[in-house]
Amino acid sequence: MSTESLTLDKPRSPRRPAARRNNFELYSWLFMRLSGLALVVLVLGHLFIMNILDDGVHRINFAFVAGRWASPFWQFWDLAMLWLAQLHGGNGMRTIIEDYARKDTTRFWLKMLLYVSIALILAVGTLVIFTFDPNIAG
Repeated sequence: MSTESLTLDKPRSPRRPAARRNNFELYSWLFMRLSGLALVVLVLGHLFIMNILDDGVHRINFAFVAGRWASPFWQFWDLAMLWLAQLHGGNGMRTIIEDYARKDTTRFWLKMLLYVSIALILAVGTLVIFTFDPNIAG
């Protein structure tokens, strides 16, 4: 077995001169660390309240969600969790696409698909949190 078959291509190959780079990747890296810390607090709090506190998952139903989202505090909590999770995950996927998509056109369309999906999920999720109506006629 030859050693040539065991080598991998380097995932990051510079595509533009270093003089033209900006600090976007630095801020992106910093955002990942800070949003990750915030998400740990938000998600663990969410899991504790939803799964452990009081009667656990047996109390979660439409009325529970309606009562929870009647409070601006819980709306903000869930909104922050939605936005941070989407932007954190989207930034991670953007990094993976940048590292491993070989063709510029492939990279472009994968990132456009990612950005559109992030925008749609954020828009629909935010709309649901702020326009949730607990008084469904039925």
